[in-house]
Amino acid sequence: MQPTPDPSPLRPAHGAPPVHHGPPARPAPGGNHPGSGVPPSGEASTEESPPPGGTPSGAPARGHVLVVDDDPTVAEVVTGYLTAAGYDVSGAADGPAALEQYAARRPDLAVLDLMLPGMDGFEVCRRMRAHGPVPVIMLTARGDEDDRILGLETGADDYVTKPFSPRELVLRVDSVLRRAGVAAQPAGRSALLEGAGLVLDPAARRATWEGRVLALTLREFDLLAFFLRHPGRVFGREELMREVWGWDFGDLSTVTVHVRRLRGKVEADPARPELIRTVWGVGYRLDLPPDRTAGAGLVGGAPS
Repeated sequence: MQPTPDPSPLRPAHGAPPVHHGPPARPAPGGNHPGSGVPPSGEASTEESPPPGGTPSGAPARGHVLVVDDDPTVAEVVTGYLTAAGYDVSGAADGPAALEQYAARRPDLAVLDLMLPGMDGFEVCRRMRAHGPVPVIMLTARGDEDDRILGLETGADDYVTKPFSPRELVLRVDSVLRRAGVAAQPAGRSALLEGAGLVLDPAARRATWEGRVLALTLREFDLLAFFLRHPGRVFGREELMREVWGWDFGDLSTVTVHVRRLRGKVEADPARPELIRTVWGVGYRLDLPPDRTAGAGLVGGAPS
């Protein structure tokens, strides 16, 4: 891919400092080349550099991340930043190698480039997901909206456009794994979310509709849980991006695609949705049938 430069990195939510284009952890000889997806070293901020690669002595890794990119510069920079952030990182340069790594040791999250030799990122994501849920962040070229939407429809939890700030990518990894980690932590009895035949168990990350188990991605589950906590209220895409994804800025088509995918799993007729309705010019609203509204929302515990 030959992405065009983007001088404006995304900004994380909740008062976090803006993300700057910092220098890579271990720059390749000769500097970053155009099209690598990482800003050239001459344009990078020199305010701060990541600490040397490797986790602190004796400190456990924060999680295992599989980085899949055929560009050695991108792979090296991403690996360096994630390692400096405390993650255990493995890598692959093509689709078949990525699947071999996945089979040998399932990662906690995969950072997956779409344009790969041997097998594209879409197919790699599908095959990984066929063996069980795994959070995926896709790397896409700036302006390739069709690729971004297809990646989300394939089941990606998030994506980052090239060229990107490595610090931004680390924040995205943190955000996705933080949400996924809530499910892995043991907890006492939690309130179920119910309505219109839907039953969600946030602690077990299990969802059913009319007794049938739903195969939801991380973000789909969070989005549906958010709607069930606030039935009858309209939310704009910007608000959903902030509340569900945790970001103040991003491509709003991410929300649109996830709503469409969710409708395909919880609506009797996704083309004519009766649960997740579009309020034109405003956003989306969860409408529960009148005879079931009284039993909707939180059940078995205090509202959160």
